[in-house]
Formats: sequence, structure tokens, C-alpha cells
Amino acid sequence: MSTDDTITFTLDDHLGRPTAQSSFPGRRSLVFFGFTHCRTVCPRALDRLDRALDLLGEDAAAFQPLYVTVDPDRDDPERMRWFLRDRPRFLGLSGTPRQLEDTRRAFRAFAKRKDDPQDPDGYAVPHTALTYVLDDAGRLLTHLADAMTADEVATALRGVLRDDPATDSIPSDDGCCSAGDGPCDCCGGE
Repeated sequence: MSTDDTITFTLDDHLGRPTAQSSFPGRRSLVFFGFTHCRTVCPRALDRLDRALDLLGEDAAAFQPLYVTVDPDRDDPERMRWFLRDRPRFLGLSGTPRQLEDTRRAFRAFAKRKDDPQDPDGYAVPHTALTYVLDDAGRLLTHLADAMTADEVATALRGVLRDDPATDSIPSDDGCCSAGDGPCDCCGGE
């Protein structure tokens, strides 16, 4: 569900705990929709987000990456936990088909099951490949395009931290011009 200003959802994480957009006070959520049987887009997107968070160093703690399934028939919490086993900072979210449909609708994200003879189960789920960035109140701050590099994602996330009044107390240790050093590569000299 959502209002004009906020996106709200409640799903179960891959450990079986109820999780909502408000479950991470003081942190921003990085929300990516996908499915564990995806052969290309999802693994690439998760790798890119992981690398971007690595580039942020300590500032990565300001973000909680969430991987929301678009395939509730195959992606239960156990499957999500297995899929994300090498990505400990990510939480995999699943739920009932209705909960997931409501969540996708709140984000205006597309997903539709489609026959795929190359998949062992005979189908895939093409979907929106954006990463949505929310504040802890569920307000959409920005979205990150699938074509962005890890460096570009890290730069955008630094901008989210710099532009968010709630993070004024987070120190910048990356030499960014927001630390008063003048224009730099990380934010385009803004």
C-alpha cells in the first residue's frame, strides 16, 4: 500500500521475520525486485549494489538492501536465504502473492510471469530492474537505473546521504567536497 508521499509494505524476510519499510529506523532502504531463478539481471544488479556499498565504506551502514521476490511460487524464505547466502547485508523479502502484488503496485514496479523453455520450471518473470531508495518513513528519495555502474551507484548514494537532513551528522571520510575540500569526482562538484 502507499499514499501520495510514502510507500508502505509488510513482508517476511528470509529468516521468517515480519519486515516493513519502517523496520530500519535511521536507515534508507535499497529495494530491488527480482527472483532467485533469474539468470542475468538479478545477479548482476545484486553484485553491483554490493560493490557500490563496499565503495561507501562505513557509510554503507546507512542503507539496508532489500531483495523483494516477484516469484512467490518458488521464492519462499528458505530459497531466499539460500540465494542470498553470499550477500549477508541483503534481506530477501517474500510473502503471499497478494502482499507481493500490493508491494509491486506501491512501487509501480512491473512483473509478469512468462513462459520460458530455457528455465527448468518452464517460466521466468520479467520485471522492473530499478533500485528504489526510500528513507525510513517510506518516502521515495530516488531510483537507480540498471545501466549504472557500481561507481555511479555509490556516487548517487553519497548524494542521498549528503542531501538528507537526517544524515547531517554522518562524517564524510571520502574527501568529498561536502567536507569543504572543493569540487571532486564523487558528487560532480555540487
